[in-house]
Amino acid sequence: MTPPPVVDGLQCGPYDREVFEQLRAGGVLCATATVAFWEDAVETMDALAAWHDLATDHADLVLLARDTADIGRARAEGRTAIVLGAQNASPLQGRLGFVRHFHAMGLRVMQLTYNNTNELGGSCYEEHDPGLTRFGREVVREMNAAGMLVDLSHSGERTRRDAIDHSAVPVAVTHANPRSLYGHPRNVDDATLKALAARDGVLGLATYRSISGRYAGTLDDWCAMVARTVDLMGVRHVAVGTDLSPKAGPAEFAWMRKGRWTRGAQRGADLSPGDGDTTEWLTDARGLARVADRLTGRFGFTAAEAEAVVGGNWLRLYGTAFIPYGG
Repeated sequence: MTPPPVVDGLQCGPYDREVFEQLRAGGVLCATATVAFWEDAVETMDALAAWHDLATDHADLVLLARDTADIGRARAEGRTAIVLGAQNASPLQGRLGFVRHFHAMGLRVMQLTYNNTNELGGSCYEEHDPGLTRFGREVVREMNAAGMLVDLSHSGERTRRDAIDHSAVPVAVTHANPRSLYGHPRNVDDATLKALAARDGVLGLATYRSISGRYAGTLDDWCAMVARTVDLMGVRHVAVGTDLSPKAGPAEFAWMRKGRWTRGAQRGADLSPGDGDTTEWLTDARGLARVADRLTGRFGFTAAEAEAVVGGNWLRLYGTAFIPYGG
């Protein structure tokens, strides 16, 4: 039986033809690629332009998706749809109108905060989370109105809850895990996950070892986390958000963790020395082709439930979030 198509809610790092071929081999119909961590508006526009060139150069393998119709076209043509996203609101540079500018340039997913508190709200790594600010509420409304998915992956818990409550459409945590399964500040507490599910949002479970702990060891370990998260939130609200960083090296990780704001050592999510970033079962996207079969074969998922987790739940959420609210 052909495995169902995979949608990966978050990846980052350099891409080339080899990576695109790995996505196809892994049955990845759609992946969200990060274009900004700390970048300002012009730097993000440069990254978007580079992605357009890259997609043009490898048009036989990928296409840039602005909506679910584009994702459907990619499936019909045997290509992988790339959704462009930012892991920070830094591209806005405090300008509300830039939400629509970046939407027009193809950006479809944006985190409100990254590893530091900003004008919109609090980060998961700060001692104090002020919650969603007045500007943050304006940005959430503007993202809803434009058709851009609100991502809360690196936000503080109060900011997450505020954004879930304030958004007019369902939101996402594209790449994190339940904190009750592995205690890490990047992960999400159960009350927030239940609130996310109550508003029909989606959690993309990460494979990143540092926020997965023992659940990163083998495919069975990770699928066990999927099953436990489904018990917590319901199968409709659990998806894949690997946080894979294909071909990222020391320079890329230094930028992700340090940006321009510090000279000190910053390990990002990797807070425990000795925790590796990779996991043996998923060294690249090809390993994702095995997930649905393992969920049905060893964890009691029906075929429809496994299909929802590996791809269908993201497609449903994209179908809502990528449509301008009220449009």
